[in-house]
Amino acid sequence: MNTHSGCSAFSPDTSDSIVVCIVDDDSSVRRSLSNLLRSAGFDTLSFASGEDFLASEQALGAGCALLDLKMQGLSGADVQKELIYLDNPLPVICMSAHWNDKALSDSMRKGAVACLSKPFTEQALLDAVDEATKGEA
Repeated sequence: MNTHSGCSAFSPDTSDSIVVCIVDDDSSVRRSLSNLLRSAGFDTLSFASGEDFLASEQALGAGCALLDLKMQGLSGADVQKELIYLDNPLPVICMSAHWNDKALSDSMRKGAVACLSKPFTEQALLDAVDEATKGEA
């Protein structure tokens, strides 16, 4: 496992795997999601903050990003706004344990492919990632 600048990269044997970025300030969530996605054939990049994610050129060219809405510093909502500002078409899946109607509608209005309520099922995550990365393979 390579770790730098708050980013962890995992590479399965397949060189043409889709990269899914995981942006969450909880290391156990990042690790669990990465393990699940790698077992499903995806590559992952994990970031402990929105700032680390936005600073990574590799991340901005990924297949999709899983963004935790509630983080210290830049929230997932802030990262989503910044991607729009940068005119980056990276598909976004928002995650939160603290949904309210405004946060949900704001995320969807800004183009989130899906909004997942923590805890969510493995299948819900895989379905959302498959939807977000349609046409990438």
